[in-house]
Amino acid sequence: MNRDPFIAIAGNIGVGKSTLTRMLGETFGWQPFYEANMENPYLADFYDDMERWSFQSQVFFLGKRLEHHRQLIDYPGSVVQDRTVYEDAEIFACNLYHQGKLSERDYQTYRRLYQAVSAFLPPPTLVIYLQASVPKLLHHIQLRGRDYERNISPDYIAQLNTLYEQWIGGWSACPVVRVEMDSLDFQHNAAHYAQIVAQVRLCFQPQPL
Repeated sequence: MNRDPFIAIAGNIGVGKSTLTRMLGETFGWQPFYEANMENPYLADFYDDMERWSFQSQVFFLGKRLEHHRQLIDYPGSVVQDRTVYEDAEIFACNLYHQGKLSERDYQTYRRLYQAVSAFLPPPTLVIYLQASVPKLLHHIQLRGRDYERNISPDYIAQLNTLYEQWIGGWSACPVVRVEMDSLDFQHNAAHYAQIVAQVRLCFQPQPL
C-alpha cells in the first residue's frame, strides 16, 4: 500500500457504525472520523417533512462527507470513518428520489455534483459493511432514543436495506468485510468483537506471491 490504511464503516441507520468506529480506533490506533449528524441543521426538519427538506439535507451531508474524505486521505496516519460519501449518493439520495421525495431536477443536480467531485477521491483501503434485518435496526434505533428518528418507518429502513445490498454487491474499488449483525453483538460480547478484529487483520496480512 502507498498510504496508511483508510477503513470505512458502512451500513444502515442504527446498525452500530459509530460504536465499531470507536472500538476499532482504540484497538488499532486508528484516528476515528464520525458522521456529522448532529451538525446537520436540516436533519430534524427532514424527518418531519422529507419532500420539503431532502435536497438541502442531502447536499449538506454530501459536502460534509466529501470534506471528511479529503481530510482522511490527507491525514498523516491510519483512519477509520463512520459512513462513506458513497452511501449518501447511492443509498439515501437514490431512495429519496425513488420515493418521490427528491425531484428529478434536484436529484440530477445532486448526482452531477457527487460524480464530479467523487471521481477525484481515492477509495478506502477496506470497507466494513454492517448488515442487519429491519427488526434489529428498529430495535437499535429505539434504544438510542434520538427524537428526530422516532418516526422512521419500517418500510423506509427496508428500502434502505435493499439499496445497501445492491450497492455493496456491485462494489469493487476495495475489499469488503461483511458483518452480520443479527447474530453478533460486538459491543457487549468480546468473542464477537474478536471475530471482527481477526477478519480485519487478515485483510492487511501480506499475500503470498
